[in-house]
Amino acid sequence: MTRTVPRPAAPQATALPAGGLRATARIVARADAHGVTRLPVLDGGGPFAIRRIQSHADQTRVCLIGAMSAPIGGDRLCIEATAEAGTSLRITAAAATVALPGRTGDLATYDVHLTVGDGAHLEWLPEPLISAEGSDLRMTTTVDLAPTARLVFREEQVLGRAGERTGALRSRLTVRQAGRTLLDQETAYGPGAPGWDTSAVLGDNRAVGQLLLAGPEFVDKPAEVRLLGAAAGAEPNAGQGVLAPIAGPAALVTAIAPDGLALRRLLDEAAAG
Repeated sequence: MTRTVPRPAAPQATALPAGGLRATARIVARADAHGVTRLPVLDGGGPFAIRRIQSHADQTRVCLIGAMSAPIGGDRLCIEATAEAGTSLRITAAAATVALPGRTGDLATYDVHLTVGDGAHLEWLPEPLISAEGSDLRMTTTVDLAPTARLVFREEQVLGRAGERTGALRSRLTVRQAGRTLLDQETAYGPGAPGWDTSAVLGDNRAVGQLLLAGPEFVDKPAEVRLLGAAAGAEPNAGQGVLAPIAGPAALVTAIAPDGLALRRLLDEAAAG
């Protein structure tokens, strides 16, 4: 008697979840016995490729590289980065992130969770997020700081690519120190957000950003209010912004500009002091 042995099934590619891609990237910085910052966790996935780049002095640096177009409508993306006690970490990106419409019309979500331990220093300096026409993105960023943590956090949003209208963009930023809220704000631009392009909000500007600086040095010496760009007498097309102290050991720069280049100049001007 003969027996038929089933042929092994051909390997199949993992199907994407219905409605979009799910992906989480994780970065953990940890100090070794000599105080050198190591990266025991450097885990990309989906559209996130993470590369360690050349360190500077005692600061370890990594770069986020887009491995595919994302976020697209229906995607659920997340980045989790932790700088443990005594570490120094800078996170940058190789290119802008472009929010794109999907085939189903579903919204996309992009969540960022940053944790900074005692005596640690984290610099979060990605390239701009561009809201392309037809896209719908909800972005949330949550930052948890230990009492003696230091943070440099930059966020830039460009509403539409050249010659096109913006998509719908909702963004929330929450920053806590030792469990106490330093900043909790939410913004909305594009379709469904009333008044965002009026003179009371952005007017003709299509780039908006902020720079948050936090650290124990602001306890004894709070930041002084400073106007930037057109608010300080520069040309109108330079954009405008303001640097101001916020409750707690931090300073916040808020800026708007006609385009991403002018916005970056304003934030760099503020960072340079």
